[in-house]
Amino acid sequence: MKKVILASLEGVDLVGDNADLFLSTFNRIEKELKRLLGNPSNMGFSEAVRRLSKRRDNVIGRNENDLLQLAQLRNAIVHDQVADDFVIAEPNDWAVARIKAIEESLLRPEKVLPRFGKKVTGFECNLPMIEIMKIINKKRFSQFPVYDSGKFIGLVTLRTIGFFFAQESLNGSVKLEGRIAEDLLRANGKQANFKFVSAETKVSEVEQMFQTEGILEAVLITKNGDSDGNLLGIIRPRDIYVQEGEQ
Repeated sequence: MKKVILASLEGVDLVGDNADLFLSTFNRIEKELKRLLGNPSNMGFSEAVRRLSKRRDNVIGRNENDLLQLAQLRNAIVHDQVADDFVIAEPNDWAVARIKAIEESLLRPEKVLPRFGKKVTGFECNLPMIEIMKIINKKRFSQFPVYDSGKFIGLVTLRTIGFFFAQESLNGSVKLEGRIAEDLLRANGKQANFKFVSAETKVSEVEQMFQTEGILEAVLITKNGDSDGNLLGIIRPRDIYVQEGEQ
């Protein structure tokens, strides 16, 4: 269902606070869109939105429909104004809140930190597999960054463990004695189910990663995006929408 952004088409007596706030915000967004496109001299707002919406990792694409509707409201306020103190349409509270939210995400995009910052436990590659099972049972962890003497070598997840058990079961009963964390990585083959990003990465970039890379199970955060750096946080697909959860 489309949201109604025109509070009135019958006019209001005075240019209200909502109209002033809406127009000033709209103008800042329009200026930024033109900057992103190289400041073209003869391009309207709607065309700029349509062009930018095709780019990857772009807040415009996710808000294209709302921006085009808001542009209609802006035109009604500016072009259909019959006097300096009389407008044909006054933005409702939803329209003002929505355009302010888009401006915030466009001009001051959220970074992965501090939102996804958390203590992440790494595990050595020679950790007995039976210990991993105990940790899962006790702490409900679902991701296990695996290291070899401080060097990151892979990410074990519940999906990885499922592959291991499926393969092993084809040969009879599954035995964990003598098996280590690194065996789980071998079972997963060469599939890279993780990515590293720096602390300055935008949340929208991570969201795009999950949308376009089907096997991606987690994004790991280090200061500079270095895989061997100290882990500052971890993001799973559901964390983009639900901020709380187990490791």
